[in-house]
Amino acid sequence: MAEHSALMHEAADDVAVAIADLATGSQVKVMTIEGQDMGTLAVLEDIPLGHKFATRDIPEGKEVIKYGRSIGKATQAIARGAHAHTQNIKSVRWA
Repeated sequence: MAEHSALMHEAADDVAVAIADLATGSQVKVMTIEGQDMGTLAVLEDIPLGHKFATRDIPEGKEVIKYGRSIGKATQAIARGAHAHTQNIKSVRWA
C-alpha cells in the first residue's frame, strides 16, 4: 500500500478521490489535502484514478459532501468503500 491512496478536501467530506487506480478489496489510506490522516478502509469495488468513493455509509436521499459542501444527493444507499459517481449520485448543480 502506498503512503496514501486517496485524498479528501475536508475532514467532514463523505467522499475521497482515488489518486491511483484502486482494486477491489484494497486497503486504502485516506488523508486530507492538508495532511490529516483519516484512517484506512477497504474499497468494495475497483475505483479508477480520479474517481470518488464513499468514506462512510451514505443513506439514499442524503446530500453528498465534497469540498465541504453538497455536490449532489445519493440516489441509492452508498456503502463505505463503494464507488460514488453518476450511478448513485445526482448532481444538484443545475437543479
